[in-house]
Amino acid sequence: MKRRKRLSAKSYVEGVLKGDRVILSQAITLIESSLDLDQNLGDEVMDAILPYTGKSIRIGVTGVPGVGKSTFIEQFGLLLVEKGFKVAVLAVDPSSQSSRGSILGDKTRMEELSMDQRAYIRPSPAGTTLGGVSAKTREAMLLCEAAGFDVILIETVGVGQSEIAVKAMVDFFLLLMLAGAGDELQGIKKGIVEMCDALVVNKADGENIDEAKKAKRVYSNALHLFPMRENGWSPKVLTCSGLKGNGLPEVWEVILQYKSMMLSNGYFEGNRSKQRVSWLNEHAKYLLETAFYKNESVQSVLASSLQEVESGKTSAIKVARALVKLFINQETENEE
Repeated sequence: MKRRKRLSAKSYVEGVLKGDRVILSQAITLIESSLDLDQNLGDEVMDAILPYTGKSIRIGVTGVPGVGKSTFIEQFGLLLVEKGFKVAVLAVDPSSQSSRGSILGDKTRMEELSMDQRAYIRPSPAGTTLGGVSAKTREAMLLCEAAGFDVILIETVGVGQSEIAVKAMVDFFLLLMLAGAGDELQGIKKGIVEMCDALVVNKADGENIDEAKKAKRVYSNALHLFPMRENGWSPKVLTCSGLKGNGLPEVWEVILQYKSMMLSNGYFEGNRSKQRVSWLNEHAKYLLETAFYKNESVQSVLASSLQEVESGKTSAIKVARALVKLFINQETENEE
């Protein structure tokens, strides 16, 4: 197989800052790589582009499968580019836990938006990272900002812990819901509703309009029961049709209202500062876990202990403690 040619860190940086979409894609591929050489080069690139980041509005979009996230994002993205914004979509697809394959179908589903030169869509395989969110989504987001994109839309897979992970990397968190699915609050976690800055009832078109209005009232009443946010924002409930485009301008207006309020009360930058520290801690855990399972001695002892743990003859906690102790001792010896 032909090996991908690496550029110099300077070439990646210059290309990204010029808004070269090919170089941007290559830079994201670089930071997604697990090879040590690529990671070191990626660190250089990220350090160089950091001063040019942070000027976008970062929006997370979540919702259960079938709620119409991709259609909503495409039409919302088209609305924004018509308003003169450059839009980047980072769509994280679920990966197979057996084959590590990924569907990567969002670019196909957002065909019209992907053809627009003012938009950039990057589907990324989630792999084994927590909640289906790519370990490198944050870095990809920063690269897109450095490339001049004004709005970054991050689509979750809508399952597991992905909502929590995305909430921790965006400025505004949007939850898409459906009407007419029985109990309007059934099947969604209370915690997800508590996290959202806006709840949007999608597919409010045709014969579904009345059901959508009813659902809006139910959700509005439910959100009033939650305690006041520390940032002073009261989550809004809206209806829209991702297919027809109805209600999308109102969604954007709410996001602008939110950003204006958060900038005026100092929460906007304060929240981003907390996120940076959170990213540091989370990535440190990721690196430690990766180093731990790559350690040959750990692999050997783990392989020989699995059968006894599976059969219940040996305590899983006892083996885990022994493995961690082995790993720490080896790292200490290597330093000496």
